[in-house]
Amino acid sequence: MVCSFSLLIFPQSNSIRGVDISFLKQIEDNNGVYKQNGVTKDALTIFKNHGVNYVRLRLWNNPPDGFSNLASTILLAKRVKQNGMKLLLDFHYSDSWADPSKQTKPALWNGISFTAIEDSIYTYTKNILLTMKQESVLPDIVQIGNEITNGMLWNEGKVGGAFDTPAQWNNFTSLLKKGLLAVQEINSSGARIRTMIHIDRGGDSTGSKWFFDNLQKFNVQYDYIGLSFYPWWHGSFAELNANLSMLSTRYQKEIIIAETAYPWTLGWNDNMNNIVGQSSQVLAGYPATVDGQTGFLNAIKSSLAGVPNQRGLGYFYWEPDYISTSVFGSSWENLALFDFTGEVLSSIHTFEQETSISESPALINSFILFQNYPNPFNPSTKISFVLSCNSNAKLTIYNQFGQVVAQLINSYMNHGLHTINWNAFNNPSGIYFCELKTDNSAAFRKLILLK
Repeated sequence: MVCSFSLLIFPQSNSIRGVDISFLKQIEDNNGVYKQNGVTKDALTIFKNHGVNYVRLRLWNNPPDGFSNLASTILLAKRVKQNGMKLLLDFHYSDSWADPSKQTKPALWNGISFTAIEDSIYTYTKNILLTMKQESVLPDIVQIGNEITNGMLWNEGKVGGAFDTPAQWNNFTSLLKKGLLAVQEINSSGARIRTMIHIDRGGDSTGSKWFFDNLQKFNVQYDYIGLSFYPWWHGSFAELNANLSMLSTRYQKEIIIAETAYPWTLGWNDNMNNIVGQSSQVLAGYPATVDGQTGFLNAIKSSLAGVPNQRGLGYFYWEPDYISTSVFGSSWENLALFDFTGEVLSSIHTFEQETSISESPALINSFILFQNYPNPFNPSTKISFVLSCNSNAKLTIYNQFGQVVAQLINSYMNHGLHTINWNAFNNPSGIYFCELKTDNSAAFRKLILLK
């Protein structure tokens, strides 16, 4: 049998190319304007026209300012559906921000028994979904809690540290199951909502294993694993890739990067301190520029494409719309996908659909060696390839003198997508060559290592 394959720099297209735009209505109400080529446009139209197919919206129980409550969420959800996009609804189960450092119960749930809290999470979740169904904006995915690494609805549902006990895990997972039960009952009437459990440990395999092992122990049934990955908090791409591989293999579930972002500048436009503003927060090889932001997003897609058994479902960029205005400050303005004037950045193109191997028979039947990414690189670069049938494969790195410096693959491999990372930490700067070879074909590409 003659076996052909394609070596790809960009991975097979992810199913989800999403954005979290929960701030949008508040920014618009405070004179926020979004533009493309200088022309004012609805931010949702800009996103849709550049390939975004999913929107994530947070839901707070009773926020003091009214934003991210049910009414405002439904208004945004209607715009999402009108633009032909799908919806992920993020239940925080709080009146404000819920994350690993705080999971504050809604004020109306204070002082009630644990049984009453269980009933409240079930009734609240179900009523929200019934209302959204009546408004024709039923979500496609529901997230039960936001970054619930340390539990939810503290202290009754708190886990970790002094609360890392069987009793607390039983409480926490009982609360999760009540929210999941509400979704299940909505689905029993014909809906097809999928569920996600979301933690913040993008690059932390140990923490992720601890958390999801406990969910498994207490028999929590859900569809997707969700992770946050901000490199200044959650590690390197190498750590992210290791965690994605572990999670996919150990729990056999599809994975979504539910939150990520990267700066296009370290500058600022208002008087509010930005969360990311130091060069030490930026990854090597990904400068705080529009090109660096673009490279980061392409690397996110490549990481997802490399998840074993193609379980990398997609990603959500957190608050690309979070610009500042003359009357509204933003701590995220330099991580948005718009510049300080509201003009969309060229990094938006990373959301556009790449050619899928399954959609292109010509690509499958050709022998193509694309460039590694990033290139130039320091110190690691990613090489992805697809075998159209089972084959012997050899992937070799040579220096400019023709000497072998790394043998990345030399084995019989199954057909499908494979991703290889070359870490050239111990190699000097210079020009290298990558050769991919089977019994029938060979191809070369030039790699540039800059330290």
